[in-house]
Amino acid sequence: MENEKTHMRLSLTIVFLFALIMVGISLLSVIFPALILTEFGNITSDYYDKFEIGNNAILLILSNVIILAIGYIYKKNKLANFSSFVNKIRGFDISKKQSLIIGIIIITVYTVITIPELSIDEATQWGDYHILTSALETFPETNSGEQIQDEQNSRFVRMILLGFSQDYFDNIKIIPLVSSIVLIALVGLIAFEISQKKVAGLLSMLVLIQSYTFLEYDTIAVYESLWVTFFLFSIYTIHKKWHLSGIFYLLSVFSKAFSTPFLILNVFYVIRSELDSKTKLRIMISYGIVILVMIGLFALGNTIYDDIIHIDFNRFMSSLSDFSSQMRFDYFMLMTILPVTIGLFFLSRSGLVHAESLLFFISVLLLAGPLVALLTDFYVILPYRFVPLIAFFAIAIGVLIFKTTKSS
Repeated sequence: MENEKTHMRLSLTIVFLFALIMVGISLLSVIFPALILTEFGNITSDYYDKFEIGNNAILLILSNVIILAIGYIYKKNKLANFSSFVNKIRGFDISKKQSLIIGIIIITVYTVITIPELSIDEATQWGDYHILTSALETFPETNSGEQIQDEQNSRFVRMILLGFSQDYFDNIKIIPLVSSIVLIALVGLIAFEISQKKVAGLLSMLVLIQSYTFLEYDTIAVYESLWVTFFLFSIYTIHKKWHLSGIFYLLSVFSKAFSTPFLILNVFYVIRSELDSKTKLRIMISYGIVILVMIGLFALGNTIYDDIIHIDFNRFMSSLSDFSSQMRFDYFMLMTILPVTIGLFFLSRSGLVHAESLLFFISVLLLAGPLVALLTDFYVILPYRFVPLIAFFAIAIGVLIFKTTKSS
């Protein structure tokens, strides 16, 4: 038992250090946007001052100092009345009926506000839309010789759903909107499963829909969130119907190959779960089967991935600064991701094991884009690729704010 506790503490320390490094590098580029790019990117220090302060630097520094100071005062109980007040808020919860009503209201308000976007011609919004429409015309062809179209058509789950939206609803944006609505609900459900606090789930939903990046892409077909929704299903079903987890992961991969390495997140989540050993083993076996199926599908189909590998370490390093530019309008995340990282560490130490899972998720999702950049120059890391990070950040906020029965 003591050895197990020692291993758990060691694991948490390693994950926390990993998270601090990834979050620290990401925020460093917010403070000094040109620092990494002048060292490893395609800009030179002759024209750019590597230590020039970024537009969001002051906001980042001040907000972090204030939040961390408040956290220290609360943690150390420096002001008893303040700590007592915060504990009352953290201990608050509502009934299942109340949470259901409020959750429906949140989703309804979001949907009503968002529906007018369905009438916007996406061709006027994003230049890449023509790539999608051209690919839909040739789907399921993956051997046309047009590399970009073939890559689109290799993501057959996504193409089937978008084609269905276009053909049967006469609007390609409807399925992306439905995916975003389901994603909001899943964020709330996963936060509840981790914290066992219904109010935590509702707060997580609100954090997600306040995100500029989420709202920017929530109805965009060419940058849809189907892959993110399927991946969150693969996490949620670990709690409910574990045998479906691998299937949803597979759907995520064939909606967007970017989610392929995310299986490590599923594995970590299962290991850290309170499931019995036999169930954990069964889930791992199911993931092994999924890997074989995935390899088989890639082998049977004509994929471009073998042709686009081009390893470049400088591209990896410069991509570490993408967080600064791509997330520059997500002010709440910029202000709180470091305090959330530190808070999750203490929450995990107090007994909530999936706080460590969330730490690991945030770290890996920050690293995912640079890893893609390391391997290929075929893809550009656009802001929508941060939607999984935003989703699990939102879950982390809900879990962190409200005390759970599993943590002190």
